[in-house]
Amino acid sequence: MGDNLKGRAAKGVLWSAVERFSYQGIQFVLSFIIARQLLPEDYALIAMLAIFMAIAQSFIDSGFSNALIQKQNRTKEDLSTVFYFNIAVGVVMYLIFIAAAPYIASFYNQPILTAVIAWAGLNLIINSLAAVQRALLIIDLNFRKQSVISVCAVSVSGGIAVWMAYSGYGVWTLVVQTLLNGLITTLLLWITSKWRPILVFSKKSFKELFSFGSKLLMGGLLHTIYMNIYSLVIGKIFPAKELGLYNRATTLTQFPSTNITSVIDRVVYPLQCELQNDNERLTEKFYLFIRLTSYAVFPMMLGLAVVAEPFIKVVLTNIWIGAVEYIQILCMAYMWDPIMRMTWNLLNAKHRSDYSLKSEIIKKIGAVIILCASIPFGVKGMCIGLIVYSLFDLFVITQFAKRILPKVTSLNHFRNLFPILLQSSIMVAVVYVINSFIADALTQLIVGVCTGLVVYILLSLVICKREFNYVISLLKRK
Repeated sequence: MGDNLKGRAAKGVLWSAVERFSYQGIQFVLSFIIARQLLPEDYALIAMLAIFMAIAQSFIDSGFSNALIQKQNRTKEDLSTVFYFNIAVGVVMYLIFIAAAPYIASFYNQPILTAVIAWAGLNLIINSLAAVQRALLIIDLNFRKQSVISVCAVSVSGGIAVWMAYSGYGVWTLVVQTLLNGLITTLLLWITSKWRPILVFSKKSFKELFSFGSKLLMGGLLHTIYMNIYSLVIGKIFPAKELGLYNRATTLTQFPSTNITSVIDRVVYPLQCELQNDNERLTEKFYLFIRLTSYAVFPMMLGLAVVAEPFIKVVLTNIWIGAVEYIQILCMAYMWDPIMRMTWNLLNAKHRSDYSLKSEIIKKIGAVIILCASIPFGVKGMCIGLIVYSLFDLFVITQFAKRILPKVTSLNHFRNLFPILLQSSIMVAVVYVINSFIADALTQLIVGVCTGLVVYILLSLVICKREFNYVISLLKRK
């Protein structure tokens, strides 16, 4: 069981990484090509919709995907019930979206939003059609298939979006890109999946899955609202350009953290569910993946912060230079996301979604206080508030995790993470000093990235040798 689990984890992590970074990597590159042709105001329009789209998507999932993954003896009735429920919610959410469109447009004083919402909202229905297929691939740790599908979808949709951006379509470039990506992904998931729904909606299955998933829904909904409320507040109070700069900074800083977390999370959560009755091994594997994830995320986030200015100048031009300060602050906020996410997943793996919900309520009460206190200090102050919230979030979720796994504590978090944080900080200091003697932005970027990589590897041989060796062994595994 141990060797098999390790082998599945290694294979899953590698293919999850391929899937995530091939998809997001292409998307990332394309987004910067597109951003060179669009204005911050164009991105602001899409960001204004983010909170509404995210809330609607949370209802579509309703925590059912995680409920399916967590359930060990899932049936055809379970799968079909989730499928039909998701479609029904998707349609309802879209109709609500359409009805609310004029009011959303009026709220932001942006009339064009009414039409943008009508088209962008179609993605809610499109995504609902393939939620079960996605969950089944995660259960099977079949990220190879996901990789092929994701790359095909993002390549086609992104290629068309680049053409539209250079043809002067403005915000509609982003709308069409999102719709095409969702449509192609859904079609390919249906074509490649052997599963087909049966004409059954089981009330028993629904009640069983919803008893677990509803708590995840509420917790996820609170988190979704919080993560997107910044765009709503900034879009309402500050000029649209500021929202565009903040949105671009958020996209850039979340790329390494969110994607690495997703790679690990999609593999770790199903495995955590398998180990839910073995507290010792569950705790052991938890801290292993915490260290490995942080070993990758910490240097990327802090490294991005130190080269943010030359990166923006080279990649996005000076039009976006106002985003640099936001990027530097947000890097220090989002670097803690992996630890928070995997600690939170422990609660779900142990079937304590009630703890998940309770922790989210406490965290979001604190979040609202932090947000309100930071608004008078402008967008920069709000970004700093996100750092405070990240540390508060990690502390709260750890207190709940400790109730079911006594060895999961804030002190043990610190013991496991301090060497990695120290190593990353030294790397950043070296890059900062060297770049201070260089004037050219492109040279700063190249020298900064290369120096950071070399220094981090050398430091790993002394400070984080265990993590370094594990990563090497993981890469060698076929």
